[in-house]
Amino acid sequence: MSILQLKPSILVETPLGTGQAIFIIDYGMHQNTCWVVALQKDGVIKHFDCNDVILSTNYTYGMNLRKNHFPVQESAAGSE
Repeated sequence: MSILQLKPSILVETPLGTGQAIFIIDYGMHQNTCWVVALQKDGVIKHFDCNDVILSTNYTYGMNLRKNHFPVQESAAGSE
């Protein structure tokens, strides 16, 4: 297992909202990495599987310029 502190932190989107990723925990090749994120709305620290985290839009660096949505939410909204 290894823990990487992100300096600077990375602004990310999670199923619980926007937050700052501050650590990544790597448990090895047989398990997904765990992202430790401080949520922007209330400062709560949560752990997320790497499949649940996407980079927030960064216009300065031209990263992820499409609107961030989670596929699960899109498919659920489209079925109504």
